[in-house]
Amino acid sequence: MLVNRSGWTLYYGDAEAHLNIARRILDSRTPGYDQIGTSWLPLPHLLTLALIGNDSLWRTGLAGAIPSSVCFALAGAFLFAAIRRATRSSAAAFAALGLFALNPNLLYLQATPMTEPVFLAGLMAVLYFSVLFRDTQSLWAVTGAAIASLPASLARYEGWFLVPFVTIYFVFVAKRRRLRAILIFGLIASLAPLYWLAHNWWLYSNPLEFYNGPYSAKAINQRSGPYPGKEDWRKAWLFFRTVVQMCSGWGVLIVAAAGLVGVFLKRVFWPVLVTALPAVFYLWSMYAGGAAIYVPQLWYNSYYNTRYGLSALPLLAVAGACTTLLASRRWRALLAIAAISIGITPWLIDRKPDNWICWKESQINSEGRRAWTHEAAQLLASQYQRGAGIFTSFGDLTGILREAAIPLRDALHDGNEPAWMAATTRPNLFLHEEWAVAFSGDAVATAVQRATFKTGPRYHLEQTIIIKSAPVIEIYKRD
Repeated sequence: MLVNRSGWTLYYGDAEAHLNIARRILDSRTPGYDQIGTSWLPLPHLLTLALIGNDSLWRTGLAGAIPSSVCFALAGAFLFAAIRRATRSSAAAFAALGLFALNPNLLYLQATPMTEPVFLAGLMAVLYFSVLFRDTQSLWAVTGAAIASLPASLARYEGWFLVPFVTIYFVFVAKRRRLRAILIFGLIASLAPLYWLAHNWWLYSNPLEFYNGPYSAKAINQRSGPYPGKEDWRKAWLFFRTVVQMCSGWGVLIVAAAGLVGVFLKRVFWPVLVTALPAVFYLWSMYAGGAAIYVPQLWYNSYYNTRYGLSALPLLAVAGACTTLLASRRWRALLAIAAISIGITPWLIDRKPDNWICWKESQINSEGRRAWTHEAAQLLASQYQRGAGIFTSFGDLTGILREAAIPLRDALHDGNEPAWMAATTRPNLFLHEEWAVAFSGDAVATAVQRATFKTGPRYHLEQTIIIKSAPVIEIYKRD
């Protein structure tokens, strides 16, 4: 509630986008399944559908934040259950939960419409059911792990990275019915990646559209140019370990380092391995050109994708929890409290949000966007008449409609084919909207100007919004 009352819920541009993608599935000129899109996996948007139809929850961002918070709670519950079963220690489970759930960077993300909490719920459920299978050899536990992998794989692509490793785990852990266990997990877990490949093939005629299409992370990074860490393991490691330290805090790192002794003494290898996989995925992605990370200490005082450092938090929480295993059961509860206390000490010493790198990134990188969104929304809220139509592009500009309480179905945007293509290529014939909201020089601004200079509808520039270090916003009205 603090995040929402402070207006932080939609600081992240991605949070705004996730919220509006869910909204356009229901509220659009062309509502329906194809509004899910391609680059982002669909589950977070689908979870938001139950609430996104409520205008108040859409405008405040709570429609996306509430499912995120529920998934965060599920992640914590499954982590506690998994570590208690893996270590036979409630104290260790309590320590893992505290180190994980009291991290302010994660607490901020779980209060926003971001995808990380949804993935973490799936990851922790996979961990729990895989540990349960080790103890029970039940095929129901295999089925549970397979079903749990589906939300992980439908929320973030590191979920795909888990599947082969968990399959290999069942090969080694199964004492009987090994082939059946492998087939159950492999067949069910592979459904999510196969579905997304089919989705992209059906809608975009390219099963890898999410990977190499114009809106993919790979294409965005290519347009931005080389970044530190690409094809350079040393720099990739430098940037990744730096952002992990900033996201987790030095307290958790100290506790996790001490807990490695307990990991080896008590052989808590599988929980450590499976929670390390997301971090390995991002480190490898940085090297391969799929994930850029900037932190102010290392790259021109800029922030970008700092939340990727949270991928190591589950690993650090599990390792830190194993410090409790170094003592007899009588003293483990005290060790758990000590571990959590050390873990949260950095955040208690300096309690300002500026110390939370994920919040700080969202705050700094959104200053310009929030300013022009508010100014444009004020104009449209006072002058726009419902149903008149707005010609715009989907993306950051959609936040203007949300803040101005204008339904998305009033807008013609690039998700509304074929009308969008007709309006941009032949605006003199097919552009009928009364208003247009554009970034200067984009396809919308170009189409409006072409229509005006030809025999089509004439538009005049109603307002230009210029904010320092932000794109110029142009608002047109039809004469």
